[in-house]
Amino acid sequence: MSLAILYSRACVGMDAPLVTVEVHLSNGLPSLSIVGLPETAVKESKDRVRGALLNSQFDFPARRITINLAPADLPKEGGRFDLAIALGILAASRQIPDNELQDHEFAAELALSGELRAVQGILPMTLQTSKARRTLVIASGNVAEATLVKDANVIAAKQLLAITAHFTRSQRLDHEPPIQGHAAYIDTLDLADVRGQQHARRALEIAAAGGHSLLMLGPPGTGKSLLASRLPGLLPEMSEAEALETAALASISNLPVDVQQWKRRAFRAPHHTASAVALVGGGSSPRPGEISLAHHGVLFLDELPEFDRRVLEVLREPLESGRIMISRAARQAEFPAQFQLIAAMNPCPCGYLGDPSGRCHCNIDQIERYRRKISGPLLDRIDMHVEVPRVAYNELQGPPGESSAVVRTRVAGARERQQRRANTLNSRLDNRQIEQFCTLNDADRLLLQHAMERLQLSARAYHRILKVARTIADLGGREAIEGAHLGEAIGYRQLDRSRNH
Repeated sequence: MSLAILYSRACVGMDAPLVTVEVHLSNGLPSLSIVGLPETAVKESKDRVRGALLNSQFDFPARRITINLAPADLPKEGGRFDLAIALGILAASRQIPDNELQDHEFAAELALSGELRAVQGILPMTLQTSKARRTLVIASGNVAEATLVKDANVIAAKQLLAITAHFTRSQRLDHEPPIQGHAAYIDTLDLADVRGQQHARRALEIAAAGGHSLLMLGPPGTGKSLLASRLPGLLPEMSEAEALETAALASISNLPVDVQQWKRRAFRAPHHTASAVALVGGGSSPRPGEISLAHHGVLFLDELPEFDRRVLEVLREPLESGRIMISRAARQAEFPAQFQLIAAMNPCPCGYLGDPSGRCHCNIDQIERYRRKISGPLLDRIDMHVEVPRVAYNELQGPPGESSAVVRTRVAGARERQQRRANTLNSRLDNRQIEQFCTLNDADRLLLQHAMERLQLSARAYHRILKVARTIADLGGREAIEGAHLGEAIGYRQLDRSRNH
């Protein structure tokens, strides 16, 4: 029977569903057809496979060849099935034995010369192959990414001939060892570079400790972007599970994965001309956007009011849920988006409102129109608002402040307390956990009640104040929220105060 069965995997969002590659040779006029909902790149694989086999000195069967990619209703795209199709033809025509093929999965594109080329999305495939207890056969260009999965069995080669020699047992390939360790944490962007701005530095530390979103408000050149770029250096390294999830998102987006720094948190800073699809993801075949590429890391939106309002509104759901669902007519995909939002904006259109020089000439209507570009619901979801004023000359000439390494130690300590207490960061506490872990005494409850009435705060803002106060207490090593912690947390609702005065 001229039938060979091999396995590969498709790429659907973060998932890598199994694809069975069935190759059947029958009598009839020589032809090659591929069925199973292949897209253009998959249909073209027949020409790549034919050229690769002939240039590798194999016989291409002059028979009717039918290749079925099952399941039939799953769309197939890319060149990842080339290697499986080529080996299936060789096995069905008895040019290589097929007794070991079903214990392996294959993912590589073929060049006409028989060279194996890397494909995107190899990390989700490696994770699924490892769970299925099969060995993954890939191109050498994908090795660094695939070996991030410790329990995976991976075989890699540069040429089709090396793979066929392995299965004919003439020259076996060794399994690739998992990657060992990674480079030490290096502060390339240090918080000590920021002079002055003690209030903003303090807010940044609180945001890092609790995973809170932060909006910085100030004139141009006061260090808002500088502060935001230092935030990843204040955050502890990701766990291996978090790092694998983040690397998988980069893999399906065809972005390089730095295996030496792969546990460092991402910092994404899209330009304000970015579209909604670029920010949240999309396309006919859904791909992650900036919010997913910032998963477990930082998303920085500079010049926040300059973003299209409809683009900003799409942030509301993922800010609450930590996930984004992208639906299209033919398919849908869900991507994780548990990012920390840091935003910056000017206080007015010209940027100099409140500057002692008096150079701002914006009227009230212009200022209100500028600030209304950010909707109330979105602003309500940002935990902290902080002013970043102009830095005085003597502060610029003064000694540097604390380094990122010093602040990171305090942040790590506060995060450990949160994990021990609730097994999550304070910014992700639900309402029941807030009631349990963010209790106040009678005097502090009255203070918060007065602030809510005076600032006309929503229930969401009330909960966010409590969570920020809990983080401030954790940074101070206190078991309970005290009046000073609550007062400081209320002070970080700057735009709530300005909207109501």
